[in-house]
Amino acid sequence: MTLSDPRFLSLNQWLNGYFSDEVTPVLISGDASFRRYFRITMPDATFIAADSPPQLVPIAPFIALSNAYAAAGLTVPKVIHADAAQGFMLMSDLGDTQLLSVLNTHNVADYYRQALDLLPQVASVVTSQHFVSGLVEPLPLYDEAFVRRELHIFTEWLLGTHLNLSLDESELQMLSDSFDLLVDNALSQPSVGMHRDFHSRNLMLQAGKLCVIDFQDAVVGPVTYDAVSLLRDCYIRWPQPLVADLMQYHYQQALALGFIPTQTPVEQYQTWFDLMGLQRHIKAVGIFARLNYRDSKPAYMADIPLTLTYIVDIAIQYPELVPFARWLTLRVLPAFTASQSLSEVKQ
Repeated sequence: MTLSDPRFLSLNQWLNGYFSDEVTPVLISGDASFRRYFRITMPDATFIAADSPPQLVPIAPFIALSNAYAAAGLTVPKVIHADAAQGFMLMSDLGDTQLLSVLNTHNVADYYRQALDLLPQVASVVTSQHFVSGLVEPLPLYDEAFVRRELHIFTEWLLGTHLNLSLDESELQMLSDSFDLLVDNALSQPSVGMHRDFHSRNLMLQAGKLCVIDFQDAVVGPVTYDAVSLLRDCYIRWPQPLVADLMQYHYQQALALGFIPTQTPVEQYQTWFDLMGLQRHIKAVGIFARLNYRDSKPAYMADIPLTLTYIVDIAIQYPELVPFARWLTLRVLPAFTASQSLSEVKQ
């Protein structure tokens, strides 16, 4: 940070107005939005300060969900001090250990079961209290418009902006039919409180306990969404037998807690799970491209190949989606590979 960074100067002034001793925030990360995080080290404790430009990423949803998740029994960053007008927050420090950084083939099943055991608490949160107005408000619904808006990110940012693909009428119809199937699948599932970005980079490990971060976009939506987000993580892939076993664990959990009807066969749950994962991954590759072009965060482009591979591998198992899988294999994946080769040549 430099003296030419006006938001950092304002944050520093705000923090020094709260602490009795002068503090020096040290940048530790920016997330996949416009928010930045700083660590403040004091003699007896450390804290995290967030700089969240209010016109781009308001802090009210984060604070409301932080309170709601904590009340549900989840360990989340505690907001100690906040200024909504400036977009500044001072929070408890959950450390630097992302779950992803410690996972291996020996411990992943245990850690993922621990993570799945947090989902009933996440599912219970369907409202939050606005920290300024005090009003209790329902979380947004993950409805048809929401699902289609997410799918359009793929069309706009990966196919259009990054690959510059021009689609003919048959391709457009195939995409429309595929997306309709995914929308119908999402809307057919029972709804619960949904974190919406529940994966190994958004679970922190502190003193052996899993803590939850990046929950400000929580909604009410499909029961399988968070489970498939975790088990088919965009950032790491695990053997299918392990994923199948953990999926069965969540299925039994959802049955036991009444999140899905007792007569729901595992085959139905599997379809919900698979197609929900497809929708999420299609959205994700679009977001990775958008982060590159709109937000100047190119590192996420490296996560696209694994995510596209997930999509093809699952889509090919469903007859209605075979044309989509083949199109991705023959048109999109080669175009993406060529774009990456061109990018490397330019560098």
